[in-house]
This record gives sequence, C-alpha cells and structure tokens, in this order.
Amino acid sequence: MNPTTLTTTPSEDYALIDSGREEKLERYGFYVLARPDPAALWEKRIPDDEWKKADAWYERAGRGGKWYTKKQLPEEWPVRLGGFTFLIRPTSFKHVGLFPEQVSNWEWSSNLIQKTKKPVSVLNLFAYTGGATLAAARAGAAVVHIDASRSANEWARENAAQSDLSDKPIRWITEDALVFARRQAKKGTRYDAIIMDPPAFGHGPKNELWKIERDYLTLLGLCRELLSDAPLFMLMSGYASGYSSYAFLHNLLPFKEHYGGDVEHGELTIAEKGSGRLLPCGIFARIAFP
Repeated sequence: MNPTTLTTTPSEDYALIDSGREEKLERYGFYVLARPDPAALWEKRIPDDEWKKADAWYERAGRGGKWYTKKQLPEEWPVRLGGFTFLIRPTSFKHVGLFPEQVSNWEWSSNLIQKTKKPVSVLNLFAYTGGATLAAARAGAAVVHIDASRSANEWARENAAQSDLSDKPIRWITEDALVFARRQAKKGTRYDAIIMDPPAFGHGPKNELWKIERDYLTLLGLCRELLSDAPLFMLMSGYASGYSSYAFLHNLLPFKEHYGGDVEHGELTIAEKGSGRLLPCGIFARIAFP
C-alpha cells in the first residue's frame, strides 16, 4: 500500500500563488493573503515586490500573531470551493476557516454516499468549520458534527446556510470528541461512516485536554464500537501532527481485516499556480468498506 498524493488545483475563487521561505501567498476570492507555512522550505518564485502587494499578511509575535492590512478588509467574505460557499475570516491564530487541501476527501466521501442505496449516518469529529460535514450532507447523509469550539460550530452553521444546506439533517454539537465518543459507545449508537481530523493538541469546552499521542488510540478503539455492522467508510486526516500517513494506515488495517475494503493513505497537497510545485498540507488515510 504505497502512499498516494491528493492535490487541490487552482479554481475561480482560490489559488496558491506562490510559496517559499516558510510562507505562502494565496488568493481567496478578491483578496490575497500571505501567512506562515513551515512546510514551504524552499525559495519563493516571484519577487518580494509582488508579495508586498498582498491585501493582508500575518506576522508571528510570541506564541501568537497578528494580521496586518494595507486597506480595510471586510471581517468576512464568501468564497466558493468544491461546490460550497465558505465564509473566510482571518483569525488570530493565522487560519482563515478553510482548508482547500481537503477537496479530494470531500469528493471521495460524497461519491461513496451517493452510490449507496441505503440511508447513511456520518459522525464527523473535530469538524471545525464543516467542509466534510457539508459534503456528506449534500450527498444525502445524516451528519453529527462535533467540535469543541462553539464559535467554530456557529461558523460551520453559517457555511451551511451560505451553501443552501440549512435544511439538511445535521446535528451541530459542541463537545469534546473523546467524551462524546465514549457516551455514544455506551449508549450503543452506531454510524455508517466516521470522519476525523484530530489536532496534535487541544482543549474541550470544559477544558478537557486532548493530546494525540495519548488519546488517539483510545478514540480509535471507540470508533470500532461506533461503526455499524455494514459501514461505508472511515476517513482521517491530520495537520501539523508530526506523524507519517503510515501511522494512520496502520490504524485502519485492523478495520480492513474485520470488514474488508480498500485502504489509501498519503499526503494532502495544494498545487501552486503556474509552477506545478506541491505544497504539503497534511496527511490522510481512508478506507471504503465493501
């Protein structure tokens, strides 16, 4: 099972313009943003003068950072990607609320849901602003969307409204993923598909501590209890966790042994416009059950 590379290419509302020197220059709709990215450990292609034309740029300061602008930008603006509309909001921790590298995973999960003849229930853990949730819901699944951040869940709801998906069967729940999974397993609740994008470190709404090296395997054990008898898929991805996709792969192989199915793993990337260079943006592993 050799690793594969999933790549998001430039589109009408999004493009990776340039990268290098641990930074990336991106266009989100009408606005160009520059922000740090430690994965871009190479030289920039275009002159610094072009980078300085960015509408906003993020500079680190201590453990945090700050956005700077040349002109007044809106607090948020809509961007179309993957057939959905997302509200872009530059945050104090450099993210903007959208991870374009996930488009291939949205398409993969949507295709599986659309092809099946049965109702599908999806559990999306660490769901953030809801890209995977929207993809599953539009494809016809009932989705339980879990994130520890109330503001992220509200943001995801707004993205659903922007994408005309407010009427879809989505439960928006603000809770620690591990706490929720334990309770659901105890109740005997089952899901046909599980999606997760666990961070390396985080806190739940009641200050529960998440450490991937301590808690990830516990969560995977609960996922075995949460899957239905005839599941559809599992999808996991990771950003800045420091692990290889083989770590995710090895945790999906026991599911393959039990249910059968096709497993893939590798890197998530974004293609730089005009150069063909790929910016690594994380890892993934996924299994489609027979």
